[in-house]
Amino acid sequence: MQVRVLGCSGAIAKDCRTTSFLIESHTLIDAGTGVGDLTLEEMQAVDDVFLTHSHLDHIAALPLMLDAVASRRTAPLRLHALAETLAALQQHIFNGVIWPDFSRIPSPSDPFVKYCPLKVGERLNVAGVGIEVLPARHTVPAVGYAACGANGWWVFSGDTGGNCPEFWHRVNQLPLAALVIETAFSNRESTLARNAQHLSPMTLADELAHLSAKACPIYITHTKPSESELIMRECREWDDAGTAPGGHMGHDIQWLYAGDVLTI
Repeated sequence: MQVRVLGCSGAIAKDCRTTSFLIESHTLIDAGTGVGDLTLEEMQAVDDVFLTHSHLDHIAALPLMLDAVASRRTAPLRLHALAETLAALQQHIFNGVIWPDFSRIPSPSDPFVKYCPLKVGERLNVAGVGIEVLPARHTVPAVGYAACGANGWWVFSGDTGGNCPEFWHRVNQLPLAALVIETAFSNRESTLARNAQHLSPMTLADELAHLSAKACPIYITHTKPSESELIMRECREWDDAGTAPGGHMGHDIQWLYAGDVLTI
């Protein structure tokens, strides 16, 4: 299974695109601005979009992608998310004011998009790829996802402030091949990170202490462009307990970049 990183930044800037991952050629996990790097043919090939939550950086390109390729499709695009996330999109985005309601265009019986509500713990098979919905804690209803490849599971935390034992309980049951986890803020912004329900390097260390697997790579995502270098430095310096600088987290910490392709 190939996972193509379309976007992995916490905000936009030159060469920084917000969260979106393309699994094989047919499934998007989140639809941030990175989707804009796909060709029309590549966007048309996407049949399923899984959203972690309703925040703009994770859904920004979805309305524009639908507008670009909906009329070229022969079947509705399936949009998977928590019921609360779908309701937020219907109320605030696809409402006929900000953007057309593609679930009713060209007709309610033959729409361009079909809403598919999910629940935590649900497991689906999408074009031969197993996908599981994982719990997450954020400022709005949110989830993470796990996708099964030939070499194990690719796990994406989504946006999270941590403190979600259920997430780690399930992740530790999976033969893990790669973990993608956010670290949006530096330690100097730890109060803001906590209030916004995001991680900083010190809380990332606390979270990774719950991870049983030590051999699989940990990919950092969702860093703010203005703080990425500082976040990287702090992650390298912070020890595995998250209590003092000068050590390490005891894991293979790596950095995601738009354009990376992971083979799972």
